[in-house]
Amino acid sequence: MRRPNEVDFWRGFALVTIFINHVPGLFYERFTSRNVSISDSAELFVFLAGWSLRYVVGPDSAKVPATSLVFRLLGRAAQIYTAQILITMIALAVIAGAAIWLEQPFLLDWHNAGPVFQDAAETHVGLVLLSHQLGYFNILPLYVVLMAVAPAFAILDRISPWLLFGLSGILWATTLALGFNLPTWPVEGRWFFDPFAWQFIFVLGFLMARTDAGPGALARRWRAVLRIAAAPVVVAGAIAAWLVWSPTPASVPSPKLFFMFDKTYLSPARLIQFLSVAAVFGGLWARLPDWFAPVNAYLSMLGRHSLNVFCVASVLSLAAQIGRYVYGGGIAADTVVLWIGLAVMGYSAWISEWRERSPARSSSRA
Repeated sequence: MRRPNEVDFWRGFALVTIFINHVPGLFYERFTSRNVSISDSAELFVFLAGWSLRYVVGPDSAKVPATSLVFRLLGRAAQIYTAQILITMIALAVIAGAAIWLEQPFLLDWHNAGPVFQDAAETHVGLVLLSHQLGYFNILPLYVVLMAVAPAFAILDRISPWLLFGLSGILWATTLALGFNLPTWPVEGRWFFDPFAWQFIFVLGFLMARTDAGPGALARRWRAVLRIAAAPVVVAGAIAAWLVWSPTPASVPSPKLFFMFDKTYLSPARLIQFLSVAAVFGGLWARLPDWFAPVNAYLSMLGRHSLNVFCVASVLSLAAQIGRYVYGGGIAADTVVLWIGLAVMGYSAWISEWRERSPARSSSRA
């Protein structure tokens, strides 16, 4: 078991924040980071996923054989794909069960679930192809795509981290200029998280985790300067979020995605503001006071088992939405929802660690 560390801590923080934000109207939603930032935990989650990829790839001085690396990364993509299918099926069962139990057929239309029940044949094919996604269950498909192409990122990084940075940045900028995205089917539309755009922040996380060369090494050399330069951007983003201000399409020139605060295409304002937040707060984990240790341990435990916890939290947030619909909100009810969520997320992480420490699992690895 890994000891608490900064990456796991912030990944756990992102998981808790995502759970809260995925229960719209929850009282505690107003205290999450997206209320003081034009970016949110989605950027943090994907950035740290890229950072964690560095641990899989390993340092340049001890390269994992290319064949082993490809199979390892594709295996991880398959694992995430399986998790996406599983939680989607559970979510559909929860929605259908609630509609039957409450005698409220309109619930079958929640979060883009309607086509599953109205046109089951085509929509189930879409679910398997990831071309049909439920609302609030659409970040893992992005992660599947990113992990599927991660071998290419790793190989380009071995050639030159600057080459990877340049090609990834060009793809991101081209996506913003042209607005292309993966289509959804059978319902016509586009992916909520455009993989062609979001790959850039994933790659940035991967590159920033490298200490010996490339953008990561450069950022470490200029860390103090970058932190000072980033502070005004963080403040500006906080003011924009506090005032709920963002540019309208009519008020910006073309190509408009370069000037909007668009989440689907990871517009520059969101990316720059997130990187500024990372520059300001990065490294502060080591200065956390001793009395904060229990929270540090809890969040780090969530982060160590982020996929399992994310799956549990996704289904739990859907159940909480239905629970608030039935029983209403308010501080008391929302506090119960929050504490149940934190407890179940913590239990799922603890169970994951217990399984890894169990003698049977240890002997199977021998």
